[in-house]
Amino acid sequence: MYPIELTKPMSQELTDFGFNALESSEDVTTKLSDQSGTSLLVINSVCGCAAANARPGVKASLQASEIKPDNLYTVFAGVDKEATQKAREFLLPYPPSSPSIALFKDGKLVHMVERHHIEGRPAQLISTHLQEVYQHFCK
Repeated sequence: MYPIELTKPMSQELTDFGFNALESSEDVTTKLSDQSGTSLLVINSVCGCAAANARPGVKASLQASEIKPDNLYTVFAGVDKEATQKAREFLLPYPPSSPSIALFKDGKLVHMVERHHIEGRPAQLISTHLQEVYQHFCK
């Protein structure tokens, strides 16, 4: 587990942007079980690819797209252990991956961006990809 002093700015990068932090398994179950609309879930991380690619890419995608998910959620791997573990149950059959980005529609996982899709790819490419995903699933 990482010290909260270290991860707070990384977490705030998303929560200050409008993401709701899910900090318990109950929060995750309540929010991701919602059967209406679309929800974007970011599994945040302390790694460099989260800082350079995932968080900036997600934020840019939301700024640039007229069509967006209804709900924005985040859990922090290595910080919110129970919440992250519960979120990963919703992401099956995908293996644990952080950072990662998932889109749910009407309570079902419809798109997944795993770490290997994030690592080494510029934030703008991630942003463009997510905008296309929103166009397809969030109408």
